[in-house]
Amino acid sequence: MSVDRARVERITRELLEAIGEDPDRPGLRQTPSRMADLYSEFFAGVGEDPAAPLAHTISVTRGPAPDTLPSGAVLLRDIRFRSVCEHHLLPFAGRAHIAYLPGEQVVGLGALVRVVEILATRPQVQERLGEQIADTIAENLDTRGVLVVLDASHGCVTMRGGRQPEASTLTIAARGEYTDAVSRAELIALIGASGAGSMHG
Repeated sequence: MSVDRARVERITRELLEAIGEDPDRPGLRQTPSRMADLYSEFFAGVGEDPAAPLAHTISVTRGPAPDTLPSGAVLLRDIRFRSVCEHHLLPFAGRAHIAYLPGEQVVGLGALVRVVEILATRPQVQERLGEQIADTIAENLDTRGVLVVLDASHGCVTMRGGRQPEASTLTIAARGEYTDAVSRAELIALIGASGAGSMHG
């Protein structure tokens, strides 16, 4: 389902009036149209199937280069993402780290990025976003384990309430073998090796 741009424009005008502003003054005249553009981008994942990018897989044993494919975990670090918190419609953004233990099938790394993008571009909470990414991968790939770590900064924490600009939220979602803390410890260490300073910005 695509965003109803005309309706977003009408509601934005009404919102500007509700806060005591004049939507026809020069600085705000284009704001309804800009908000329609923004919401079309921020909520592009609503109604989109996050499993679709995982449909094309590569056989580990019968693929084009079986000698180059992994025997252990596949770990993709530092996937930048941004989403919108469903509680206040304020943005949150950060990095996703995804690991999975392949069975017979692997998937192109870009497909994992698309899963994150589709699920992030809808009203979200970080905890659910991580769980949804993990479920999508676990249920649609031949995996023995999935680990999803999200590290994000939230507008509702940094810009309102306690106003903690340096605060970030870390969530972990695990499936299969990675539900065991010992099994996922090495991956957590590898993710941390990317450097805490690079997790934001």
